[in-house]
Parts: sequence; C-alpha cells; structure tokens
Amino acid sequence: MALHIPFLNSRSHKELVSCVGWTTADELYSCSEDHQILKWNLLTSDTTLVVKLPDDIYPIDLHWLPKTIGGKRQAQAEIFALTSTDGKFHLVSKTGRIEKSVDAHKGAVLAGRWNFDGTALVTAGEDGRIKIWSKSGMLRTTLASQASPVYSVAWGPDSDRILYTSGRHLIIKPLQPSAKVQQWKAHDGVILKVDWNSVNDLILSGGEDCKYKVWDSFGRLLYSSSAHDYPITSLSWAPDGEVFAVGSFNTLRLCDKTGWSYALEKPNTGSVMNVSWSADGTQLAGACGNGHVIFAHVVEQHWEWKNFVVTLTKRRSMQVKRHMTPHTLENQ
Repeated sequence: MALHIPFLNSRSHKELVSCVGWTTADELYSCSEDHQILKWNLLTSDTTLVVKLPDDIYPIDLHWLPKTIGGKRQAQAEIFALTSTDGKFHLVSKTGRIEKSVDAHKGAVLAGRWNFDGTALVTAGEDGRIKIWSKSGMLRTTLASQASPVYSVAWGPDSDRILYTSGRHLIIKPLQPSAKVQQWKAHDGVILKVDWNSVNDLILSGGEDCKYKVWDSFGRLLYSSSAHDYPITSLSWAPDGEVFAVGSFNTLRLCDKTGWSYALEKPNTGSVMNVSWSADGTQLAGACGNGHVIFAHVVEQHWEWKNFVVTLTKRRSMQVKRHMTPHTLENQ
C-alpha cells in the first residue's frame, strides 16, 4: 500500500484549518479559524464557500451525523456537529445554516462525536467534562468531570462506552453508572488524539511524547511507535479497521492495524490538525496548520477472493487479475 497525494490546493483557507469531514466519496467540508466553511468537490476540483461563520465562532471539531441506521437512510442526516472555542457546539445543515447552538462547556469544546447510530452526541471540554447529548441537542448526562482538559473522545463499538483522554492517561467509562471504569497510563506526555474502531475493536492514541500507539479494548499495548520529531496532532482509523492514518508537523503516515508503516509523506503543510477518511476507506483528507486541505489516496491496496486479486491502482481505477491454478490449467 502507498499514499498518493495528487496536489496541494491553490484555493485554501487564510488561517489554520481545524477540521474536515466527508459527505460523500467526492465531497468534503473544511472549517478554519478564518471562520469559513468550504466545500471541496473532487470530481470538478471546485471549491466553494458554504458559509462565513460569525466572528466569535472559531471551529475546533466537525462530525457529520451518520447517514444510515441499520441500512436505512436517515431523513435528517445532512447536518453536522461543529464544536468551537466559545464553549458551544452547533448543529449545522449542509447549506451552512446553524440550526441550533448549545452552551455546552466552560471554555472550548475540544471534541464532539456522534455515536454510530446517530442517536447521541458526546462532547469533551476544556473544563474537563464529558457530556452526552440527544440528537436534538438536549443534555442527557454529564458522564465525567476531571481537573484537566479532555482533548479527544471516541465511542466504543457498541456505543455503550466512552474513551477519553486525561493528561497522560486513557479512560474508558461505560454509560451504565455502576459499571467498572478502565484507566491506564498510555503516554509520557499529554495525549492529544484517540480513536476507537468499531470493526476491529482497537484503540489508537497519540500525544505530546511524539508517539502513536495501538491498544486493545482492555488497555493492553499492541504497538508503540518510535518517537517522531514532533507531537502527534491527529490520527484516525479507516472505516474497515485495516489501516489508520497519523498526522504530525509536515508529516502524514499510513499504517496497517498492527502499526506497521506502509507510507510516509512529508508535505509542506505545517501540523496536520485533523484527518478524516471517506466512507469507502480509499482516500483521506487532512486539515493543515498552514491553511491547506490535503487530499491523499490509498493505492496499491489488495483484496483477494478465490482466484482473483484486485488492486487499487488509482483513485477510481482497479486492476483485476485471475490466477490460474494447476487444476484449471489441466482442464483447458
């Protein structure tokens, strides 16, 4: 496998890009400290302004409401949750209209994530609190409260547990009040990003100690990278859990689920603040500190089925080979 970065876009944001999120395999939204939300069309290479946010909204995290539940498409799926430095999260439509703004935390709302069926939103704040909200933005519960900011949060595969950061520790807290909480020291510096894949049940973490690590859901270490030159500022599992991406200063890395590095790119982007995978897992986008949005395609990925080997050669091109077995050759 390898990463192909076709270009760095000439039309970009004027300030740091904080978050990106795919709507389809060909369309991406990006949010920046310049208060703009841009829409990127990969088919036409067009970039359009969706909305100019009010000057007091500095976006931090973006997450689209899941489009399907149990194979059925949601009627209200065309909205995303946008967290910001003013202590609020905003429910924003695809057209850029702010449908609702909710006072959620004291200080910045550092992360916001829908659960896998789109029925609940978890937010994490600079105030050290973890809160669960309904789909309409009503507070359900304050799940946890601690002394230090919570920089990143993720749902467990069954949406019944929350993984969050606490300084150098990782904490898994079930939604049931009486259930046991797991906690372990994971890094030698503040943990900045976590992700939990619903397919392989594995956890990613990265932090200021310049390392990224892979854990199982019991907190057992499966892989630890060597120290990078700069802190790990972003990471994300591909949807199928086979690979993940890691972002750092002028660095984008592609790894398989065991931690093995397949590709290392050094784009001139500043810190990659956020990475997001398309739903099919063939491409990713990065929100960059210098105002760029970077796109990368996973190529040379292989799938095998019976006598066939399928190789992804370009963004929309696959090569199919059929291997002849001795038995097949004898019959010809």
